[in-house]
Amino acid sequence: MLIHTGEKPYVCEVCKKSFGMKYILKTHMLIHTGEKPFECEVCKASFSQKAVLNKHMLIHTEEKPYVCEVCKKAFRLNRSLNHHMLSHTGETCCVCEVCKKAFRLKGRLNKHMLIHTGEKPHVCEVCKKAFRLKHSLNKHMIIHREEKPYVCEVCKKSFKQKCSLNNHMLIHTGETPYVCEVCKKAYRLKVSLNKHMLIHTGEKPCVCELCKKAFRFKCKLNRHMLIHTGEKPYVCEVCKKSFSLKDMLNRHMIIHRGNFRCLKYLKMNIVLKHS
Repeated sequence: MLIHTGEKPYVCEVCKKSFGMKYILKTHMLIHTGEKPFECEVCKASFSQKAVLNKHMLIHTEEKPYVCEVCKKAFRLNRSLNHHMLSHTGETCCVCEVCKKAFRLKGRLNKHMLIHTGEKPHVCEVCKKAFRLKHSLNKHMIIHREEKPYVCEVCKKSFKQKCSLNNHMLIHTGETPYVCEVCKKAYRLKVSLNKHMLIHTGEKPCVCELCKKAFRFKCKLNRHMLIHTGEKPYVCEVCKKSFSLKDMLNRHMIIHRGNFRCLKYLKMNIVLKHS
């Protein structure tokens, strides 16, 4: 009857959130205690809820029970299928107020906004490294595990994640399944295609908070930030002069060599002096 009355008599003593059922309160309390009683027998990842473990197990079984009726693409999770269906309708309802990029789902927009705010709410309890997205933290946590249960049958290299093994196998097969629709250039990894697409779209999602200069890639923004911070992490072992960029240190090291490559005129010719 509590469903119909809307009554929620079970209250969390920590955050005061209320629930209609006692078992839901018990499940909720695992958030505060950090307890994760449900463990994956394959990779030893642990979860606070049995339902989440069940979803996780689909990674190992590779089962994809949810199939798109339009293009027959299969998915592990029902919500993934629902998200995919929007690609057929072309629906976009959520627009970023900063860069005007449109998204089909509010959740995707919320994740995207973290790029502009720089917020990294998900912190590794082991090394304190912070991440914008929860799944990025989950992937990172694998670094702290020693076990590598996924082994390549060709070269015997082992991996901590099944997806890493799958990506590695493309090296042996030579397969490049991700093709740019604009220039037809093909890539082994989806992330490589995504980075490449920024060339065609001209999008520069990584913005410096100090001078508002925009970059396509986070690594370029990180390099740029050294200008503002004055940090020079690359130090010459000979004369102790420091540089903000690794390539600047490499150029400097030529000074300490007897013979040197003239970078300005004779790129590949070794000369003793140059006027």
